[in-house]
Amino acid sequence: MNLPPLPWISVVIPIKDERDNIPLLVSQLLKFFEVRPESEAASFELVLVDDGSTDGSETLLDEFVMQTPGVRVIHLDQNHGQTAAFDAGFRQSKGELIATMDGDLQYDPNDFAKLLPLVNKFDLVCGRRAARHDNMVRRWSSTIANYVRNRVVHDGMSDTGCSMKIFRRAVIERMPLFKNMHRFFPAVAQMYGFTVTEVPVQHFPRAHGTSKYGVGNRLFVGLYDLFAVRWMQKRCLNYTMRESKRPSSHM
Repeated sequence: MNLPPLPWISVVIPIKDERDNIPLLVSQLLKFFEVRPESEAASFELVLVDDGSTDGSETLLDEFVMQTPGVRVIHLDQNHGQTAAFDAGFRQSKGELIATMDGDLQYDPNDFAKLLPLVNKFDLVCGRRAARHDNMVRRWSSTIANYVRNRVVHDGMSDTGCSMKIFRRAVIERMPLFKNMHRFFPAVAQMYGFTVTEVPVQHFPRAHGTSKYGVGNRLFVGLYDLFAVRWMQKRCLNYTMRESKRPSSHM
């Protein structure tokens, strides 16, 4: 029996109450990936993770699974947060490359074209919002959090809050994930010897729905988690192995 080819890339997207954004989001992603030259040799998949939505997103996502090849939906039993949604999507994904973005239409899937060429040189390619379209409080809190994070973990990243990223599978298989760890993907990847870079991408105002983050769960929680990551850096097990070979027998 011939098995279907594995996807060349899996796009993992957490969804929490994004009913009005889902149709255009899926349309934009399909339009971009269906014409990529890589898709001529292998398929792609969209892995949408419903993180306990209560606005009707669950039903709408199930309709896309029935109607649209290449779309997969994972439902979490309740709202567990973005890192848990990413983790569930990573575990269910099948691609050698794993791309991520938010489901709020504040990113343009066409910007993946800027990240994809760099996966031949780097293990994790991160987007960086060139021009933020958030309110002043969110920009201010992110600026402080990014500055302090860099001073503590030295990841060299200027915008880890940008969810547009592409991982090689080896990265997500090695990274341990805990609550709120999505803010520190670059630092954790570097901890295990993976290479990371940043690329500027577009950012748009939110058209529908409401943000799931504010000062309380963006700045203060992020700073609290920062010291956990620093602890991990100091105690990380990162080694290579070589096994002695037996001499070959001679007849």
